[in-house]
Amino acid sequence: MFHEEKTFNLRFSLEAHFPENYEGDEDAYAWLRDWETRVKPDLLKTIFSSLRGYPSWAAHVRNRGVASTEEVEIVMVKVFPSGSTS
Repeated sequence: MFHEEKTFNLRFSLEAHFPENYEGDEDAYAWLRDWETRVKPDLLKTIFSSLRGYPSWAAHVRNRGVASTEEVEIVMVKVFPSGSTS
């Protein structure tokens, strides 16, 4: 079987900006927990919901040993039936 591959990255850099009088560690990374527990799961649901609109493609998450707090890899697979390239 012939196989081709291409990588496309969509990177999110998370930042939290605090007021001048912030002493540090007061929020115990509540902003990061909000990302991990609310924003990221909703974002992934939205992405997969959108991808289901393309039935000629299959999508799944792949884990390459990197913690899901650091990376989520979504693999898109297009399988061509025998004798077809469209």
